[in-house]
Amino acid sequence: QVQLVESGGGLVQAGGSLRLSCAASGRTVSSYAMGWFRQAPGKEREFVAAISRSGHTTYRADSQEGRFTFSRDKGNNTVYLHMDSLKPEDTAVYYCAAGSPMSPYTAPKGADEYEYWGQGTQVSVSS
Repeated sequence: QVQLVESGGGLVQAGGSLRLSCAASGRTVSSYAMGWFRQAPGKEREFVAAISRSGHTTYRADSQEGRFTFSRDKGNNTVYLHMDSLKPEDTAVYYCAAGSPMSPYTAPKGADEYEYWGQGTQVSVSS
């Protein structure tokens, strides 16, 4: 089993940047496909980005328009979501997740494909 703890959220003005961290313990981040999701009040959980277990495959949601970067640091056993040019509509609780697809090259986009979740970190973007 893996435990995930997110950090790095906060309040930022529109146009600003944040880097979210997801520290893993119990297993290494390279043992899983890793994903970021977000959930705004009154809305369903939404896919943000994912990386396959092998690290060869990455996906990002189209809504990000290239503003978000997902990276993995095996040495620190941590994954990161660097967010630039933030908009008020990016306001949400951001969750890190770990999953075990059969293929090491699969980076799942569905929340139901992830078994382990962190507690979330709040990102608020003011206009």
